[in-house]
Amino acid sequence: MYYYPVSAVLTECLILSVVEQKDSYGYEISQTVKLVAAIKESTLYPILRKLETGGYLTTYSEEFQGRKRKYYSITEEGRRQLEYLRKEWREYRDTIDDIVEGRLRK
Repeated sequence: MYYYPVSAVLTECLILSVVEQKDSYGYEISQTVKLVAAIKESTLYPILRKLETGGYLTTYSEEFQGRKRKYYSITEEGRRQLEYLRKEWREYRDTIDDIVEGRLRK
């Protein structure tokens, strides 16, 4: 596990990235995000709702082993938002790399 905190915006980027690959359900999303962030389901689901309310995700239900499972699917607006967040992430990451590796000083 990494020691660096993960912001809400970065968590949104991670969630959208997971769902972009294939429609997914909450637990599956959380397991991937947990590779880099100590996120709890109580934190994840409000973010999923926010992304859905914002028009970045849609949902549908399917039966799995006798139970309904809620799947999340990325929208076109979600893809645009993800591209924006990826651009922001690259700039942020590159600036941090420059500082940590001694290439940037003010």
